[in-house]
Amino acid sequence: MQFVSEPSVPVKIQKMKQRVRWRDSQMLKRGIDQTQLVLDDGWDDHPEFSFLVVGDSGSGSHRGHNPQREVAERVLEHRDECRFVLHTGDVVYLVGSSEFYPKNFIEPYREFLVGGDRPDQIRFDRMIFNQPFLPVPGNHDYYDLPFVYGLAVQLSLPIRNLFQSRIDLDVGWHGSSQGKDYARAFLDYLLSIPAGRELEQHLDRHYSAQASTGRCLRYEPKLFTRLPNRYYTFRYGGIDFFALDSNTFNAPIPLSKDAEGDLQRQQLEQRRSEVEKQKLEVIETSLNLNPTDPDDSEQLDDLRTKLEQLEENERDINKQLTANRAIVTDQEQLDWLQERLIESWNTESVRGRVVYFHHPPYVTEATKWDQAQTLAVRHRFRRVLNEVANGVGMLAEGRSIVDLVLNGHAHCLEYLRTEDTGHADSYINWIVCGGSGYSLRRQRKEGTVLSEGFTHPSSQVVRPVARSHLFIGRNGQGTHKRRPYSFLRIDVRDGNPPKFLIRPFVSERYQHQWLRPSYDPFEIG
Repeated sequence: MQFVSEPSVPVKIQKMKQRVRWRDSQMLKRGIDQTQLVLDDGWDDHPEFSFLVVGDSGSGSHRGHNPQREVAERVLEHRDECRFVLHTGDVVYLVGSSEFYPKNFIEPYREFLVGGDRPDQIRFDRMIFNQPFLPVPGNHDYYDLPFVYGLAVQLSLPIRNLFQSRIDLDVGWHGSSQGKDYARAFLDYLLSIPAGRELEQHLDRHYSAQASTGRCLRYEPKLFTRLPNRYYTFRYGGIDFFALDSNTFNAPIPLSKDAEGDLQRQQLEQRRSEVEKQKLEVIETSLNLNPTDPDDSEQLDDLRTKLEQLEENERDINKQLTANRAIVTDQEQLDWLQERLIESWNTESVRGRVVYFHHPPYVTEATKWDQAQTLAVRHRFRRVLNEVANGVGMLAEGRSIVDLVLNGHAHCLEYLRTEDTGHADSYINWIVCGGSGYSLRRQRKEGTVLSEGFTHPSSQVVRPVARSHLFIGRNGQGTHKRRPYSFLRIDVRDGNPPKFLIRPFVSERYQHQWLRPSYDPFEIG
């Protein structure tokens, strides 16, 4: 049995639209753009500014130590110098449930919240941030818990002892309710406001900012810190930021209906059987470990990591096996991104573009680099950039379509740069920031260069398309295992095109102690 389930792409889209009253008559009447926000933070707009990036953070304590809290405390050291925090998704593990927002988000990030000196009194759906905190949803923020499993856990059946006491998974009665809890925590959940006068007053009060596309939401730290939609854009210091929901365009491309497709299907089914066997082995191993023993405790942490990784592999395999030609992709969001990027290039005051979303198109982390979802996101994001390149023509000559792409999902910190891919995603800087609190992963054994097959008239040619220049993830073995949790500070420089100073920060768990190794900053752009 799988421990979590995931709603379909159409359900994700439909539910999220309902929650923000997408294109409601009152929105249309006021000419409100529900994908735009203005950061009204009290600072003068300046071309030089800094911001922070965290991702895949949403874990609780790990048997006596709390990686997310350790990272949050270090993030706090930069808060006064940075204008906002971007979160690349997976805000709360394991299933994005409201039950775990207090422990896995509010408590570790309490200083960022109004009333944070009393975190136990903050409701997850009433959070107000002291400074802009701008997330995108991750896959775990959409996950749900099968009812039978949730019931078994809560009734203290043997499975509860196994997974709660041994492997310590954060599960309760329910999951995210198809992303509802994420929406209630971070989005302007208009569905809860009665239609009529009360809704009109809310819109007139909080959608008072003006953008080129119409009225939009005014994001005011300490007062109103809701997001208008699951994907959105904002401008700061002459840089356009685009936040996407990649959970609705990551569905694997269907297998072909020929002999090659049949062979792939057989291989996938065999892999799925192997994954099921490995899950049982993890469970059996955990039963022989003592969670109160420090060394056994760390091994149980590793087993939790392994179990979650196997679950993810199984979901990816199942998605490939069930994919069909009628697969639904969030074309509305991709068309929106294409349109807004073209508009950005035609806006003289904009000097750069940053895009952030959960699933990385390029990554060398061992469990993600060859996932079908990774390749699907790469294909669809690349297609958007191709269309933008055609649309802006000579405007982008000598520059990449976007200056920087930030992702999570892979539990590491990694900097990659694409080479000549034959598409408009060539020579782009990609940073994966997904190691801010949850289980860390290793780099793949195949190395730092990612390659693709290209079809020529007479042959299939494999050539490099991206190269990893920095990877910070789990490494070492046994008692010498290192767990480097991480976040980023990014300093944006003046100029057109802009330059970005990337400053990695790491808190490493080694032999039951916290270390703070230093990494040199590097400039891109």
